[in-house]
Amino acid sequence: MVEAILSGLGGLTAGAQMLFVDWRNAIMIVVGFVLLYLGIKKDCEPLLLVPIGFGCILVNIPLSDVMSNDGFIRVIYDAGIATELFPLLIFVGIGAMTDFGPLLAQPSTFLLGAAGQFGIFITLLLALALGFPQLDAVAIGIIGACDGPTAIYVASKYAPHLLGAVSVAAYSYMSLVPVIQPPIMRFLTTKEERMTVMKPVARPVSRTTKLMFPLVITILGGLIAPKGLPLLGTIMLGNLMRESGVVSRLTKASENEIANVVTLFLGLCIGATMVGSAFIKAQTLIVLALGFIAICLDTVCGVLMGKLMRVVTRGKINPLIGAAGISAFPMAARVVQREGAKWNKKSYLLMHAMGANAGGQVGSVIAAAVMLSVLAGMGIIR
Repeated sequence: MVEAILSGLGGLTAGAQMLFVDWRNAIMIVVGFVLLYLGIKKDCEPLLLVPIGFGCILVNIPLSDVMSNDGFIRVIYDAGIATELFPLLIFVGIGAMTDFGPLLAQPSTFLLGAAGQFGIFITLLLALALGFPQLDAVAIGIIGACDGPTAIYVASKYAPHLLGAVSVAAYSYMSLVPVIQPPIMRFLTTKEERMTVMKPVARPVSRTTKLMFPLVITILGGLIAPKGLPLLGTIMLGNLMRESGVVSRLTKASENEIANVVTLFLGLCIGATMVGSAFIKAQTLIVLALGFIAICLDTVCGVLMGKLMRVVTRGKINPLIGAAGISAFPMAARVVQREGAKWNKKSYLLMHAMGANAGGQVGSVIAAAVMLSVLAGMGIIR
């Protein structure tokens, strides 16, 4: 009995010593508390940041075995992250929650969704120029998709050592879209452009069109970039279930119960990859910086495309809607509506921005699919 007590005290002492010896663990525990603060107090992506923050604290407690071979988070990680299952299940839920009606009613906004992905490729080139390996550079560039599940899928599959940094960057910057985008939008546009009132979207979208959209996109996307078909196929499956109207139980389960459970496990696993010895290094800071650049470049390219469309349409387009061409759905569209209303109270840009935002949702997945297919064509991945 006495020996057992002494053994337990010895373990506690060793744990306390390790906490002070490896200062990186202590710092990451503080980071975990910061993530919890942002999620709970500031309401910044709480569904992800709360479990991520808690997972970060768990894995950095000295002598914890949560990520050992038989640790409980390791079991979840191997089942859902290592197999890429969790991000794909999240995509089914995203598809079930997304209405592509505004995009189909105004197909030209798809151009804004495409332009909003250029930051991914520019950041990819920057990462390569800084000496990152090709697969690491792809994982870093995809932060610019402003789409957490896409970033997690690519990082977990091809750069698992960057999963924590990439995931935290993707979700943190996504939550900061209302802070990051407005200054860029104002800098790139004139007062006259920002005050432009766009005509309401009046074109009705038939049920047949909405049903055919996920099928056509899946087939075309699969033919163009087959390596990314799991990403594209799952989001389109969710959307097809939504639009069919005949599998409401599956649709509701995908966007509620399944998405909630998977989000919890996903957050814990991401947080558990943020162990101090692997996370606190110069490389992590560079990844975070490049991710920020990617988000900014996406906004720049989207707004510039909006300005070009304004010229082509002879002033009918408010270029602010180009900022919604990223995948932060529907947050970016709301930012555009709020910014446009500041300059002209008669301006109602939400539905136009929703079209661009939905285009960005599809565009980010296609951009990831194209990059993965190119790498597969080069023989870098299988």
